[in-house]
Amino acid sequence: MTTQGTLFIVSAPSGAGKTSLVKALRVQCPGLAVSVSHTTRAQRPGEEHGRDYYFVSREEFLRMVEAGEFLEHARVFDNFYGTAHRTVEATLTLGKDVILEIDWQGARQIRELIAGCQSIFVLPPSQADLEARLSGRGQDDPATIERRMADAISEMSHYGEYDYLVINDVFEAALAELTAIITANRLKTRRQSATHAALISALLA
Repeated sequence: MTTQGTLFIVSAPSGAGKTSLVKALRVQCPGLAVSVSHTTRAQRPGEEHGRDYYFVSREEFLRMVEAGEFLEHARVFDNFYGTAHRTVEATLTLGKDVILEIDWQGARQIRELIAGCQSIFVLPPSQADLEARLSGRGQDDPATIERRMADAISEMSHYGEYDYLVINDVFEAALAELTAIITANRLKTRRQSATHAALISALLA
């Protein structure tokens, strides 16, 4: 018998290291699928359509909203981001876990729609560290970094809405904590009972 997979939500302010952590987490936890979001923002160097995001026009995004194709969607900075529900639901039904990297607005929407999802917030060790990470990218001017810092503080104020809180100070330690969260959820009795139904029946015969 195949049991429903678990949907994991990961949120963090820009620059907290969320994307790098999730990439490493997929190596540590086989069978963890990443849902690729749609966005209207410009494609950055090194990014690939369909792997990092589905890059669509504002008009196409709004058409998808009207058609009810998104599980959640939100405006972040000057762009739109959304998660198509068809792919997520199909993957969960196959018994595979799915991880979503989304902001607090999208996380709030999904918690209301999908029972049993698990949410994780990643915080940087300090504001100074976060600003240094944003500046180190070399992609934004000082004014943009200042605005991103203000947006990051606003984003971080929602950490209390999440099930788990991870501080990304030492990368390896944060990764170990995320791995523990995934592993613990996979060991819940409901899921183990379905996965090992034959073994349990034999033990109790």
